[in-house]
Amino acid sequence: MACLLAVPAVLAGCVAQKQVFPQDAQTGDEVVIRRTADGVPHIQARSWNGLGYGYGYAQAQDNLCTLADAFVTYRGERSAFFGPDAKPVAPGTLGAPRNLDSDFFFRLLDGPEQTDAYRAHQPDNLRQLVTGFAQGYNRYVATLRANPDTHAHAACRNEPWLRDISEADIYRRLAAANFVGGYTGFLDALADSHPPAATASATPVGPLGQAAPQRVASLGSGLDHVYLQAGGVPDAGSNAIAFGGQVTGTGQSVLFGNPHWFWQGPDRFYQAQLTLPGQLDVSGVSFLGVPVVMIGYNRNVAWTHTVSSARRFGLFQLSLVPDKPTVYRIDGREEAMTQQQIAVDARQPDGTLQTVTRSFYRSRFGPVVDLRAMSPALAWNGKQAFAVRDSNADNYAIFENFLRWGQASSLDDFIATQKRFAAMPWVNTVAIGRDDPRTWFADIGSMPNVDDAFAASCTAQPLGAAVAARLPGVPFLDGSRAACQWPTSRDSVHAGKLPVAEMASLLRTDYVANMNNSYGLANPREPLSGYPSVTGDAHAPLSLRAQLGHEIAASWMALPAGRRTLDALGASVLDTHTLTARRFLPQVLQSVCASADPVTRVDHDRFDSPVLPEAQQVHLGAACKALREWPTDAEIGTHGAVLWEAFWSRVETIPLAERYVVPFSLSAPLSTPAGLHADDPRVAQALGAAVLALQRAGLAVDAPTDAYLFTIRNGQRVGLFGGCSDIGYFVSTCPIPRVGAQAGKSAHASMDGNAIGNSYMQIVSFGPNSQVIAKTLLAPSESDDPASPSGAEGTLDYASKAWRTMPFDAADVERAEKPSQRVTLSVPAR
Repeated sequence: MACLLAVPAVLAGCVAQKQVFPQDAQTGDEVVIRRTADGVPHIQARSWNGLGYGYGYAQAQDNLCTLADAFVTYRGERSAFFGPDAKPVAPGTLGAPRNLDSDFFFRLLDGPEQTDAYRAHQPDNLRQLVTGFAQGYNRYVATLRANPDTHAHAACRNEPWLRDISEADIYRRLAAANFVGGYTGFLDALADSHPPAATASATPVGPLGQAAPQRVASLGSGLDHVYLQAGGVPDAGSNAIAFGGQVTGTGQSVLFGNPHWFWQGPDRFYQAQLTLPGQLDVSGVSFLGVPVVMIGYNRNVAWTHTVSSARRFGLFQLSLVPDKPTVYRIDGREEAMTQQQIAVDARQPDGTLQTVTRSFYRSRFGPVVDLRAMSPALAWNGKQAFAVRDSNADNYAIFENFLRWGQASSLDDFIATQKRFAAMPWVNTVAIGRDDPRTWFADIGSMPNVDDAFAASCTAQPLGAAVAARLPGVPFLDGSRAACQWPTSRDSVHAGKLPVAEMASLLRTDYVANMNNSYGLANPREPLSGYPSVTGDAHAPLSLRAQLGHEIAASWMALPAGRRTLDALGASVLDTHTLTARRFLPQVLQSVCASADPVTRVDHDRFDSPVLPEAQQVHLGAACKALREWPTDAEIGTHGAVLWEAFWSRVETIPLAERYVVPFSLSAPLSTPAGLHADDPRVAQALGAAVLALQRAGLAVDAPTDAYLFTIRNGQRVGLFGGCSDIGYFVSTCPIPRVGAQAGKSAHASMDGNAIGNSYMQIVSFGPNSQVIAKTLLAPSESDDPASPSGAEGTLDYASKAWRTMPFDAADVERAEKPSQRVTLSVPAR
């Protein structure tokens, strides 16, 4: 049995075994799990249920404690096990809410009614995958309990919160993924929403954002995604480039995908190949707890995603009846909110459980939310309340869409599926197909059916204009008129959702790309525009990372045909030069570093603490020397990148209009902004503040990249490369908190804390005789269990930039597998 647990101490003499439990009804159904390089499982089954069974077993084998903790979250039981005031260690897309608020959020929005609806809308094969996944997870838990001598999963194996799961737990997990682009951003405001006293007077309406301007500003930033920003994960996003047959030199298209995503927690990516002969053969990644591949490839198509800038939610302003804070007027008539009382058990310091009860309210437009944390003007008071609607709350087709993509026979089939379901939740899609010179970009998914004309007629005033300035494109509608509910157009795939024809897409035979910018410049040679504001701003500036991505695409396409290889592309997308340094470092050296030992006065670190204990005179000579000698890359061992990261993050606190000589221009989208106002005293102060920040972190001004960027694997420190996306890196490696923040704690957090960065990377093309050519990296590795051999291999490959050629055909998988890790499971009857 120990062999099946993949514990390093017993692997050396391990022989693959077939695992059968006496209580299993013998159906003849078996699933085989073969492990290849980096511990990637290739799972082959004889039924949909068996395929889910093998996938649930494999995910649990590698990430049991993270999965078990996540299921506690989705059930709304964190307070009962961990106390009401604690927060999750690796929060992922949820941010870091208090357990009690998290519990109420999931009890309110992800309860039995939502679970039943989710299941009812799934096709039979997906239901079988879900059923099998839960059974396979439970099988692994039983296997672990039957082997008390193993060191695997020490963090949870004896904890009361490690329990068997049901189908409902998987559907809760799927719904949690739905909410990322909408409800999740309002978690605190929903969980603690309550009406004022009936006799309370209305809160005076002041300037929007006066209570917490930084919070409102972050919600409107649009750098990657509005609510990932709010959750405190500013580097969440992705890079995606697809090259068409016109430029590859082979006649086949090439896809590069690189999500910047979580290295810890339930939303981290898990890589696998799922094979059901004659029905499904797909390889790629999914979130933990999800039984289908979400990014990947099959024999005929390959696809990836980037976080979209489109809005997936909307707000409604309700006009309340005086002295009735839970009754609103609509078309002149009174309508009462519906009330739901929810009870949560919370563990007290003495170990006892105390029941906490809250009442929640819904309008016809959606649940009522108290937005006072954004601004007093948005408080639920005696005159107004606000409801939020998430366009994905009733979007049950997301994972059926993913499953059908895994079965797609061509790029046309892939595109037809995307348009048929219009289900992508909060991401853009980039895809290619076999023997097809075209590349596909689309932001086609579930969005509010609010075109600009409808928004103009229904936006609630005067708050609507103020909200639009902070959250452009977010529908903020008049809830006193029934006609301002999201309409259903004749061509809407789902009620209240934007028709496919009003969402952006592009087919090109040269290339398409997206790096979390809007749809407008998927290819600068064919700009897109004219779509409703809810789909994003076509004229929004390209981030420096996005500009660098287009430069990388152009450079690869400019290579001679014989050098336009997948290996060359793999090297280009892992190049660690930063665009900010290339453009602006010479100006900094010429202006700030003009003298031998310049001095600046720093009394305010805008990036970190508001005011330093006392103003300091900072000598910049050593910092200037480090920057002069820096080769402008962030490779392992390079000196200067850490200083530049700390410096530029502080330069970015200077308002855009005051930062550059030439602002961003759509007439030159790949070369602007240009000309840093380096003589602005705030630039020198930013360098001084960076020097102090490194001192707080215990780092020298010329510290090498891996003094700050590293991870611990098998007890060994593994140096990493790259930097945070907003610094202008294409290669993202971004610890949270950032360097020098919070009294130097980030010097020890690195990528083992709440980190975002390159995660699953794939370069995919197609060859003759139905060949699939795929090079992949999984930077965080398959497993987060310290006792697992799959917890370091992927990270070590990534750190050395050693792309793996991932086998796809059965014969190649068998040649590449590690026989000692093979598991054959007898699948019980359903």
